[in-house]
Amino acid sequence: MRRSRGTAVAVLAVAVLAGCSGPSDSGSSGADSGGVVATEPVPAAGPETGPADPVDADPDRQVVTTATASLTVDDPADGAQRVSELVQAAGGRVDERTERAGSGDAEDDGGGDPAADLVVRVPAAALTGLLADLADLGDVVDVSVSRSDVTATAVDVDARISALRTSVARLQALMDGAATTEALLAAESALAERQQELESLQSQRALLADQVELSTLSVHLQPYGVAPAGGPDGFLDGLATGWRALVVALGAVVVVVGVVLPWLVLAAVLTAAVLLPLGWVRRRAAAVTPAPAQD
Repeated sequence: MRRSRGTAVAVLAVAVLAGCSGPSDSGSSGADSGGVVATEPVPAAGPETGPADPVDADPDRQVVTTATASLTVDDPADGAQRVSELVQAAGGRVDERTERAGSGDAEDDGGGDPAADLVVRVPAAALTGLLADLADLGDVVDVSVSRSDVTATAVDVDARISALRTSVARLQALMDGAATTEALLAAESALAERQQELESLQSQRALLADQVELSTLSVHLQPYGVAPAGGPDGFLDGLATGWRALVVALGAVVVVVGVVLPWLVLAAVLTAAVLLPLGWVRRRAAAVTPAPAQD
């Protein structure tokens, strides 16, 4: 009986030890083998969840974008009109527009070749599309885009505006509770100064917001055949420039002939009107003059 009880106690002790060690071993083995981590979905630290994600800061960034573009077109004046239409269709506006018909004299202050220059403002989101649309007007010679982050400046100006508004409110409260005339006058003077500073900062902030909202694009248009400032880049570019220059020159010759031709016809008519009567008079005089007598 005692032996059976001892055996039962031993079996019970082994079972207890096995039960206590079993979960501990399985837990350690699970941690070592990664079984628990593998069965539970763990979100990966990607760009969307990173705390220092620059994409999350993009909506709050204040960026001023400026661009320049140079094109060669058939008619700079017509090209300038089409650029204006593209800008208006994109929701922008034309701030400056200059057209030069060309005098044919390279020493002229305005230059000898026709050209057009525009300074336009377009929404920042529409600038890329507008630059792509310029290729439909002619050959894009060069494009330059620059961006400037003014977020720190905007935040600083906003903070100063907020502080000035608080100061103005406090000065107005002091004016309402001023007990003496001297205190009222001092509060009014300080209030006028603060309001002037506030209006100046608000104007600066409005200008900065306009520069961020609307990008500035400068466009230069020149006719075909005008070599770029640095000269042709290669043989094919030089050949194309020479061909266009020849076409432009022939067109100019045709125009000159068309202008001069009526004057040539008029000059021929007047010359004939003068020479024909003179010839007739000379022939008549020669016929009337008697022959000299012969001895």
